[in-house]
Amino acid sequence: MNEELDDTPPPSWRQRPKPVGFEISYELVGDSLEIDRTRRVDSIRLSAVEQVRFVYAPGNISSKGYKTQLRLSDGRTVTFGNLSWRSLTDLDRDDARYHRFVSALSAAIARANPRARFVAGRPKPLWLGVALVGALSLLMLTVFSLRAFQQGATNAGLLGVLLIAASFWQVWPLVSLNRPRELATGEVPDSLVPGRAD
Repeated sequence: MNEELDDTPPPSWRQRPKPVGFEISYELVGDSLEIDRTRRVDSIRLSAVEQVRFVYAPGNISSKGYKTQLRLSDGRTVTFGNLSWRSLTDLDRDDARYHRFVSALSAAIARANPRARFVAGRPKPLWLGVALVGALSLLMLTVFSLRAFQQGATNAGLLGVLLIAASFWQVWPLVSLNRPRELATGEVPDSLVPGRAD
């Protein structure tokens, strides 16, 4: 039975982060994370991970983008996401496999460095900036729409309402999902790491 368990491949994740470029693979090997960039392989000790951050990061052609960022003790960062480019216009998602890998990685980091911080969302100043700009944009569109209706420009007012709805649809997830918060050591938030098997 133990031999069968030993034959199980280590948790891994593959991603092509840009439309043009090589695929990058991430693999847990013992107490290290091996990153294969095709031209070189880096090995990162999990005990050197000081912080794990989970964020909502929509892309140009998908609103379902999420990223995991590791900050190392030497100041470097490693970031990977759940979306992988197949071509210049096509993205691939395998959320279940992404969630399994991130969960295994988080558990391994928590074991290797119990002092590692696990956080969700953007840093507070950046999050506040997005929330403020989003609120001001919605306020300006609302004022524009109300004035248009008051002046009898119904089409312009309706366009403003449409823009308010579209803007809210874009801004609300950025603000609500990326609200900065501390997590328990090793915790993986389902709202920012999709794909948990029920």
